[in-house]
Amino acid sequence: MTLQLKELSKEEKSEIQTNYTNQLQLFESQFLTTISSYGLPTENIFVSVEERSKVFQNLKSVFALLEDSQKQRSIYLSKFLAATASGLFDAALNYLWDETISEIRKRVIQYDLKYFYDTATSENKRKKLKGPEDIVKLDDSELITGSREIGLISELGFKHLEYIKYMRNWASAAHPNQNQLTGLQLISWLETCIKEAISLPLSNIVTEIKQLLANIRTSILDTNDANEIASFFILLSPQQASNLVFGFLGIYTDSQTTPQTRVNIQYLLPHLWHLLENETKYDIGLRYAKHTANNSQELQALTKAFLEVVDGMSFIPDNLKAVEISNSIQNLLVAHRNNNNFHSEPPFARELSRVVGQTGNIPKEIRVKYVLCIVEVFLTNGLGVAWNAEPIYTGLINSFSQEEALISLLSFSHEHISSRLQHTLCAEKYQSLVHLIRNKLTAPAALEVLSAVEEFHGPLDRMKNDTRLQSKIKSMKAILK
Repeated sequence: MTLQLKELSKEEKSEIQTNYTNQLQLFESQFLTTISSYGLPTENIFVSVEERSKVFQNLKSVFALLEDSQKQRSIYLSKFLAATASGLFDAALNYLWDETISEIRKRVIQYDLKYFYDTATSENKRKKLKGPEDIVKLDDSELITGSREIGLISELGFKHLEYIKYMRNWASAAHPNQNQLTGLQLISWLETCIKEAISLPLSNIVTEIKQLLANIRTSILDTNDANEIASFFILLSPQQASNLVFGFLGIYTDSQTTPQTRVNIQYLLPHLWHLLENETKYDIGLRYAKHTANNSQELQALTKAFLEVVDGMSFIPDNLKAVEISNSIQNLLVAHRNNNNFHSEPPFARELSRVVGQTGNIPKEIRVKYVLCIVEVFLTNGLGVAWNAEPIYTGLINSFSQEEALISLLSFSHEHISSRLQHTLCAEKYQSLVHLIRNKLTAPAALEVLSAVEEFHGPLDRMKNDTRLQSKIKSMKAILK
């Protein structure tokens, strides 16, 4: 039987919206009377009516950001309001996050799912991902990080969503701490999720990439077309260029790809290649080495052909140690970004330490990726320290060369690390990292950067935007190349 709801007049709607407090107090009083009749506790169950009322008083302007069609399918937002009205802010935050993740999944599917899988997931996981039904196999961290990487979420949106995810985990319904959440926080997070994920329009560049990927698969391109498209490549950020080349690689090495599509990529690839950072080129070389080690002959041949288009064979690692370290890094990061990381992380930390070995000699092809991995896991996820893994990370940091120490010092300029630094524990761990590496830095230019970092007094997640540090980062990155 379907409940038939009465259509309210404008006057009735207005009266309801101006009497939130009275309605919420009446609901609470009746409910507490009910649970008291069962002999259950009635103290410290709900967030105060005053805090709940703050949410409802601000709903109209926030929901105005949503299209009517979108409101009609937002079932988790209805549950969010039900939990808010009940004074269960921890549950409300869970429902808000569920709605956000659900909408991001829809955006990915509607954009270009194959491109997302190719650029935003590890190679091992990519094998398990085929169609839209497989997107649920990605955890929340993979989904929002991947969406940021292909431009479906802005840099600011990613940072905010990372914080909301952190709060959701810290104040989930599994922990008795919902009373530390306020109504203004909850309505602010609702507005952020709507503006930065649920209703965020695609940028022009993201739309252009979507169209380009469609054209590569369905059109016949020539030299003139490639020259025209190359003018668009210049507008890409290093991350966007990196993601696009991995999208090209994914299409090129797909056994279902037509010969014409591969020819189209061959026209375009040289125009994109010179815009890539060496780290990206080494990543592609590593993929070739992995296919060789795994005896994946078709993938090996197609990846080699891809590299030969741009004379990129020099980016293939000289030995298999880089491949082993790369695999261990990927396994550790997947474990670290999992909600159960405190238990799953240590075995992968020990494995990475074993592969690196006593000398700590890291092949150049994998150096940046390795250092950024160690920094990320050492900083923690902001919720707590994986105690059985931390001594391993400290030992690996102590084995850093001066160049690796400098990469770790500059890690705050990387978006994913910078986002972590908004959490108190992560900021404290970064300062511990600086203390661990300071004696390794002896070059005058490196010591200048170290001093600038130590003298920075604002929130650490804003260091990457500091103009003084930006100029030093640029000069140091040129030295590291």
